[in-house]
Amino acid sequence: MLFEHSQKLMADAVECSRQMGININVAVFDQGGNLCAFLRMDNSPLGSVEIAQKKARSAVLFGAPTEALGQLVKNQQLDSFEQTNNGLILFAGGEPVYQQQRLIGGVGISGGTAAEDKEIALTAIRMSGLSNTRTKDES
Repeated sequence: MLFEHSQKLMADAVECSRQMGININVAVFDQGGNLCAFLRMDNSPLGSVEIAQKKARSAVLFGAPTEALGQLVKNQQLDSFEQTNNGLILFAGGEPVYQQQRLIGGVGISGGTAAEDKEIALTAIRMSGLSNTRTKDES
């Protein structure tokens, strides 16, 4: 994940969240699962700081949206899965980030509802000209 990508993802997430009237925490991780950018908006929930970071990291580690991981755990009855890898998040708001079909990192949003967090993450990825899937749907 390039510095420019992480900054653009954060700025686009903040822009979207402001339009929705939600104060969020935004975390961006590189493809190795390392934090490369973080932003906490004024009055965003303090407890969401770690959640945003774990959402982004979870999405990177498995190359999948956190919501999809949660569904996998439920469908396959993978008890305690969320306790692996120093804690995973299994609900919406964490998205992998792909560029030219290559995983370059992940973004995690926390502060709204799970559905709102997901919408903000997907909007930021799209606005940044990147993708949340391996397919060729990037701008």
